[in-house]
Amino acid sequence: MKEKVIKSDEEWREQLTEDEYKIMRQKGTEPAFKGKYWKEKHKGVYKCAACGQPLFRSQTKYESGTGWPSFYEPIDPDSVETAPDTSHGMSRTEILCSRCEAHLGHVFDDGPNPTGLRYCTNSASLKLEEESAMSDE
Repeated sequence: MKEKVIKSDEEWREQLTEDEYKIMRQKGTEPAFKGKYWKEKHKGVYKCAACGQPLFRSQTKYESGTGWPSFYEPIDPDSVETAPDTSHGMSRTEILCSRCEAHLGHVFDDGPNPTGLRYCTNSASLKLEEESAMSDE
């Protein structure tokens, strides 16, 4: 099991931008079609913007028509945790970074093959490490 990242609310506020904090620590959402990654095409790995844990590969990203970055599977089944979310009068499944418990978005069962899942994420919860940057290390 990966070591958990535990920080105080004050530490998260210092580290994250106002939008990142609102989304990742207060379970907010960004407007559809406004996030920086919803139509991103570069190859690489999408990591948690709070702790840097790898979450999704660009190869699993697809255009869902929702206005948010969507993936059909996480990079590792243990990198994302789920929790019930009954806020806003809806019944959904929240997705969280398993390392720092940052709110990422929600998962739905209307995605493409091979999983049939749609991990609908907020761009503010992600940082793309492009393939060219990864090969420079």
